[in-house]
Amino acid sequence: MPQLLNPQTEAADDQAQIARARRLFQVQRESRWRVAQGTARERIAKLRGLRASIIRHRQALYDAVRADFRKNAAEFEITEVQLVLAEIAHATRHLKRWMKPRRVPTPALLAGGRSRVRHEPRVQVLILAPWNYPFQLLFSPLVAAVAAGNVCILRPSEKVPHTAAAMARIIADAFPEDEVAMVMGGIETADALISLPFDHFFFTGSTAVGRKVMRAAAEHLATVTLELGGKSPAIVDRSADLPVAAERIVWGKFVNAGQTCVAPDYVLVHRDDAQPFIAAARAAIARFYGATDEARRASECFARVIDRPAFERIVDVLDQTVAGGAQIEAGGQRDESERYVAPTLLSGVQWDAPVMRGEIFGPVLPIVEYASLDEALASVGAEGKPLALYVFSRDRRATERVLRGTTAGGTIVNHVLCHLANPDLPFGGVGESGQGSYHGFAGFHAFSHERAVLSMGRVGLGPLYYPPYGPRMRRIANLVSRWMERR
Repeated sequence: MPQLLNPQTEAADDQAQIARARRLFQVQRESRWRVAQGTARERIAKLRGLRASIIRHRQALYDAVRADFRKNAAEFEITEVQLVLAEIAHATRHLKRWMKPRRVPTPALLAGGRSRVRHEPRVQVLILAPWNYPFQLLFSPLVAAVAAGNVCILRPSEKVPHTAAAMARIIADAFPEDEVAMVMGGIETADALISLPFDHFFFTGSTAVGRKVMRAAAEHLATVTLELGGKSPAIVDRSADLPVAAERIVWGKFVNAGQTCVAPDYVLVHRDDAQPFIAAARAAIARFYGATDEARRASECFARVIDRPAFERIVDVLDQTVAGGAQIEAGGQRDESERYVAPTLLSGVQWDAPVMRGEIFGPVLPIVEYASLDEALASVGAEGKPLALYVFSRDRRATERVLRGTTAGGTIVNHVLCHLANPDLPFGGVGESGQGSYHGFAGFHAFSHERAVLSMGRVGLGPLYYPPYGPRMRRIANLVSRWMERR
């Protein structure tokens, strides 16, 4: 195994990082207009350089995420590296078309003119990423920011120091620091960064911190993209294929030990289908991670909770919920020394249970029973606007009822999580689950300003509206008003 970077020597204390961040901000401020004027060919070359750097440091990334929270290399490759490489491929394939000014209609009142919309960079942007998918959630927005022609400062989570150090090497290998640079450090560094007058803030994380970032951006009248979270439900309709639904929900819930912003946070199952669903979910856990707790604990395919506070929070919520009457149908075991919480199924969960009061962000799956689909939709609607909603159904009318009767950042019918893998689908939240979207063109758009350009020729209707405003002008105005009222 290659020697890992030492995060204690690679990332200095907060005061040193804050000083570095301020220096980098000024360095990038001086180069921002040069970078903003880059051609499609130049931006594509930068993205290809980033791809080459990722490939060169792939093994270092595998080792780093393993050191930070025992994430399996194959899972990391599928859920992070491949998604970023797909974003780069999509952007390089379409960037020339995205950058081309778009012709729009010109109304008759502006006869003689031509109207276009140009995408120009936000210019100077900050990307703040969380720890749970540290590579994908930092580099996917970076791809969009570079494609749009921005200079960028990145700040990864302090909770994944080995991964952050490996990512810093990739960035330093791919970009000069006056274009893209990474800053380490903890909460003080993050606070210092959001106090700087960036043109755009891109944040992925909790709703509480998202509000803080939005307040800071408001001080600079900067734009924001907020990718937050929430309790994403999985609704299992009576027509669903229960074994398939259970298998897919179990995969989506327990990948990364449940530490996924779009993980199905809880399952709604008809009361007559609850036991068959539980049996199928138990079988899926056994196939994925092992038939016994000893096998699951030893599995190379099951990650660990990120740190002790997260471990204690998950265990506390689980124990309180069981004390309140819920039953453990699978799992429940834990080991603080390893930050291990077994993949756990809970039945008999009530809406006021502790496990239902906030996003779980761990390997605990509550199963909530409903009597009718209308009841299920009313309950989901009362919980706010989730980042994702999943519906399992073979009945198109039932699926349409769910889509019409709910709102969410994104929805998948008969699967979970995989909408992230389509760069032609915008990814983002709504309300408390986020603001704005990215991936593919949506990401290019998020990091761009749409600039309106109207070009007028020598001949036009303008002189008809110049003063003095006498009887002739009033007649023209009345004719135009009557014409527009009849349209």
